[in-house]
Amino acid sequence: MTENETPEVPPTRSGFVALIGAPNAGKSTLVNQLVGAKVSIVTHKVQTTRAIVRGIATHDNAQIVFVDTPGIFKPKRRLDTAMVTTAWGGAKDADVVVLLIDAERGIKGDADAILDRLKDVRQPMLLVLNKVDRVKPETLLALAATANERVPFKRTFMVSALTGSGCKDLLDYLAETLPAGPWYYPEDQISDLPMRQLAAEITREKLYLRLHQELP
Repeated sequence: MTENETPEVPPTRSGFVALIGAPNAGKSTLVNQLVGAKVSIVTHKVQTTRAIVRGIATHDNAQIVFVDTPGIFKPKRRLDTAMVTTAWGGAKDADVVVLLIDAERGIKGDADAILDRLKDVRQPMLLVLNKVDRVKPETLLALAATANERVPFKRTFMVSALTGSGCKDLLDYLAETLPAGPWYYPEDQISDLPMRQLAAEITREKLYLRLHQELP
């Protein structure tokens, strides 16, 4: 490069990445870890996430908008049906779909049913096994092999959403493969929720953590 030449600037990339999975698979914890801030509440109760929450991560030249969806399970009530419909709607509108599986629980129940339905999804899909620090390596490899036999995942990642282990690999991959294009949000924005609503969500988290039988 000569003195008068301008260094080539890589193109910006941006896109929506939907995280789907069974209830309490760790989706909200993973979104918070990837964004680097609390944008989605986390409690011990299933279905804490009742609506789509978007967390925004800026990584290298890419803006990655993570869509934290409600857990997918067999609905029993009208509210359950609405939440599951919302979750699949978030996946349908995304550029990339990430299936998060709790490696401790394995592929059974809700996770098994989700894998069956993913066969109809047309977007690129990634498999992320969570809580890998609690599971033997041979078990993880068997889980990954079984899931990939059923669904054509582009890549498989093994992470601990709680500690952040493996999360950078996922961010690196998404930053390199999302579509080229302008960013959707300002660089310093971490969520699409208004501050008042974000504060209300954090208050709801505190109530869930303190109250048990009092809440449905």
